[in-house]
Order: sequence, then C-alpha cells, then structure tokens
Amino acid sequence: MPQNTGQVLYTGDFMNDQLPMFDKPIDSWNQDIAKGALDELFAAARQYKSGKEYWDLLQFISRFHSYSIFNNVLVHIQMPGARYIASASRWMHDYKRRIRLGARPLVIMKPMGPVMFVFDVSDTEPEDGAPPLPDEVLAPFAIKHGYIQNELENTIKNAKRDGIEVTTQGAGSQSAGSIQTLKPGQNIKFQIRETPQPEYETLPLRYGVLLNGKHSPETQYATLVHELAHLYCGHLGTPNTKHWPDRRGLPVTACELEAESVCYLVCQRLRIENPSEKYLSGYVKEEKPIDSISLDLIIKAATLIEQMGGGKLPPRRAA
Repeated sequence: MPQNTGQVLYTGDFMNDQLPMFDKPIDSWNQDIAKGALDELFAAARQYKSGKEYWDLLQFISRFHSYSIFNNVLVHIQMPGARYIASASRWMHDYKRRIRLGARPLVIMKPMGPVMFVFDVSDTEPEDGAPPLPDEVLAPFAIKHGYIQNELENTIKNAKRDGIEVTTQGAGSQSAGSIQTLKPGQNIKFQIRETPQPEYETLPLRYGVLLNGKHSPETQYATLVHELAHLYCGHLGTPNTKHWPDRRGLPVTACELEAESVCYLVCQRLRIENPSEKYLSGYVKEEKPIDSISLDLIIKAATLIEQMGGGKLPPRRAA
C-alpha cells in the first residue's frame, strides 16, 4: 500500500491469517464460472494479462468522460486506437462531420435500451463549412487538474446505505485514511428523502472509514474512493453477496492493484490528481503478474462509486 493512499485494516474474522488456506472465500469465488463477462474475457482470450496491456486499458477507459466506464471498455476491445467517439447524429449536429463510406461502427450499450453505434473521429470527414475540431476531440487524453464539486459530500451520504460511517481527524501528512470492519451492535441512519418530511432508514453500522481532515477535498475524495474500492471489490467480505462478493484471502498485492485501479479510473475521469497513477505505472514497469485481479469487479466498483458521487442513491434492496 502506498503511503499516501490509505490503509486497509482487517479486523476480527476478516484477518487473512485466520482463514484456513483451503477455505478462504476467495477460493470459492475463483471457482464461480459466472463471475462476469469481463473476467471471462480475461481468462479465455488472455487479454490485458501483461502489465502494459492493462495500463493502456486503464488510461484509455478513464479519459472518455462522455460514456460509461463499461462502454469505454467495449470500445477499447473493438478499437484500442480510438481517439474520440460519438454517434453519427452527434458528429453531424455538433461537428458538421459525416461518417466515411465503409466506416467501422463500434457497438456500445445504450442507456435504457439494447445497443447503439458510435464512430471514431478517424472514420469521419468534414462537411463544407465544418468548424475546426475542438481540443476535446483533438486531444481527448490531455490531463486537466480539476476540482471536485459535491462528489465527496454525496459519496459520504450514500455510503451510509451500506452501513459505512466516514469520519475525519487531523493526522500527519503521510497518513491518508483507512477502512475497517466494526463490531456489531451500533446503527447508522441513511436519509431516504429530504422533503416534504425527512425520512431515514436505520441500518447496522458495519464499516468505518477514517480520512485525514488536513488534506484537500480532492485528496480526501481520492482516499475515500480507494477505501471504498477495497470494500466493493470484496476484500473485507460482504454482508450480502447480492451486493458485492466475499473475496477475503485475495493476496494483498492484488487487493492493492484493484483498489488503486478503481481510484485511478474514478479520479482520472473527474480530471483530478491522485496518487494511483504513480503506483500503477510503477507496477506496470515491474511487469508484475495481474492474473488474480478481477477486471469485472474493478469496473463495477468504479461505476458504483461514480454514481455515489453523482447524486442521491436509493436504499439497497434487502434481497
């Protein structure tokens, strides 16, 4: 774990060394043939097995902000060299560009529907009088060091629906944060609605996240994303396998790679600086094996945490 990204505290029954080697939850999860389509791709096609391939994938899917993380994965699988994608109608309406004859359509998932087709800028050509392409098309991978808005506050509120309490305290500059399981017996209130009358759901308090109050909101948010990634990737177990799996017993290096990957994706798509890029690029340079990570869970965790920062989420379903 890098010094400035936080610390996972495995407590009680969640300590790896208290789980028999032949009976770790991760062993059972690894035998589940229905883990997810992306993990099946990982195993069958052996895509993104090398550190460089994986790093290229993360960089690619983190920088197309107009589409979901999952759709960006689909685009990369079909056209790794894509520069900027849009539908035919958007190319014409926004940029006055038509699709070239024989262009290669890329299939992505359509919101509230089956699929839709998009095209890379290389498969378009300008109409007469078309304006010059803007920077977002010419240099979509350019880094812009931005600032978060309500993402930190929204995420802290939405975390309560999973029994997570986030607190801050002053700490040294090298201490970012931590997550740990808490002893049962306490409750937390998740606000279901604000108006016309505030309504709350009382839930068991299961996890505690500690952030460094001396850090900037952006650094606190990056730390929170990292710690939540540990939870939603199953590193601390789960109270309900319908929500996220129990993968206790996963090697620590794999846990860190998954959490850093989620943090990188979420923060990069917001264009805020985060320490994960340095960790991941260093990991790739060493060409460490990445066979034990779950791309499927990384994408799901990053998508969920993005949604938590974007606005109020409904309560979890009981089943």
